[in-house]
Amino acid sequence: MTPSGGLVDLVAAVAADDPERVAIASTDDTTQAVRYGDLIERSVRVAGGLAALGVKRGDVVALWLPNVAEYVVLLLAAERLGACVAGLNTRYRCEELGSIMRTARARTLVMMPEFHGVDFAAILREVRDVLPDLHAVITLGATDAVPGSVAYETLERSEPAFADDPNEGVPLVAFTTSGTTSAPKLATHDAASAARHARNDAAAFELGEGDVNLCVLPFCGVFGFCAMLATFAGGGTVLAMPVFDGAAAARAIARHGVTHLFGTDPMLAAILDAARDVSTLRSLRRGGFADFGGRLTSELERWEREAGVRFGGLYGSSECFALMTSWPVELSAVERARVGGVLVDDEIAVRAVDPESGKVCAHGAPGELQFRGYNVTQGYLGNPAAAATAFTPDGWFRSGDLGSTLDDRSFVFAARLGDSLRLRGYLVDPREIEEFLERHPSVAKAQVVGADGPAGQVPVAFVQPRKDATIDADELKQFARERVAVYKVPEMFVVVDTFPTTPSPNGEKIRKAELRERARVLRIG
Repeated sequence: MTPSGGLVDLVAAVAADDPERVAIASTDDTTQAVRYGDLIERSVRVAGGLAALGVKRGDVVALWLPNVAEYVVLLLAAERLGACVAGLNTRYRCEELGSIMRTARARTLVMMPEFHGVDFAAILREVRDVLPDLHAVITLGATDAVPGSVAYETLERSEPAFADDPNEGVPLVAFTTSGTTSAPKLATHDAASAARHARNDAAAFELGEGDVNLCVLPFCGVFGFCAMLATFAGGGTVLAMPVFDGAAAARAIARHGVTHLFGTDPMLAAILDAARDVSTLRSLRRGGFADFGGRLTSELERWEREAGVRFGGLYGSSECFALMTSWPVELSAVERARVGGVLVDDEIAVRAVDPESGKVCAHGAPGELQFRGYNVTQGYLGNPAAAATAFTPDGWFRSGDLGSTLDDRSFVFAARLGDSLRLRGYLVDPREIEEFLERHPSVAKAQVVGADGPAGQVPVAFVQPRKDATIDADELKQFARERVAVYKVPEMFVVVDTFPTTPSPNGEKIRKAELRERARVLRIG
């Protein structure tokens, strides 16, 4: 039985119209392009191969793969069987692999024995004894590195197989949460929701036939997954990049006439810095970026000024899908750089709620952002308790993010609620103070956290100096006193060479929890 309204139908619709249209190409010139008709045919046979290995409805198949066509084939095959795919980042090592595989209770693992100089087979051998649910390992490439494994190529020579029942409501994909402040969880979504969101994103970002989306973000993460699916929904071509490199990305844009790009602000900077001739980047029309490095505004202004391309900020999460919002392109770069935007579907609802009183905030007032709609997670694999606390009594998902609504259809993210500051009764976004400090000529980057003072919480600033600059704390404090409200002036400045970070599927994130702990032991007042 063919799934109804899911990703298989999404791809099959394009294949029915033009089976020879290229669905996935690669920046790796040794990799052959895959057409839409091929995706459908291969997924039918791989479903048969997985079924022969015992994969059935409700099972979890873990994919430890980079951005390759086989990832998509396996995703479609899993949908045909009613199985769930859990993506594993290629940066994961023993600890993450073991933890996520056990949480997901994955019975099947598909992997490369080696990738980008890392011996994945050795990592698996180190943790296999503590993975009691693991039943089968499938390898892309040589099987001798993983004793007892099955070659992926044999799956594509199998007889077709399908689930006995419709797969509506059955989890298709599980995304890891960032885990920067707690153990990662696995947020699930079904195929119908993923397909609907892909169609909405294709419309919001004008992705259609003939367009090429350079997918630099890992398919295993919600950001890369949604960017990839939106391309298929529009009937365009995914240009997959297994490992991001700014110079290679700039060359790929020029060579393939790339029209769309999604990523992070450090990626934006790396591409523009590496481009020998910015005119070769002007095939780009649309895209969206997450603010990971704290310089999204300056990078969007630079791209518009130097390359004539108008990108925008985004919002999303593992629980609510990425690419939830987009900004109108006619807005200024400063407005488009805000994290947030206009919701991509009328049935997605947003509200801001005061974290102390629980009352819904008026537009423009800060509170916890909460969401409701088709895009919200069904729950967490292996963790029903987490799902129970993730929703309000009236059914809204608690994002844990501080922000404010602009109207009923749009909002702006400010900070993680745990990162926000309560200063003299005011709820303050620390990024507001950070951006102000970064305008000082001696400061390259700033991070502001809260610490306990004699009369309540006070801001503490960790500042990284610009090259060849020296930071004078007294001068910085006076600089702030003259320009911002007194309660926003940091009580202390701590000069650092680097900030502590943690890896995520899309890049490095600054660990504010560690900075808060450092600030906690400082003597304030």
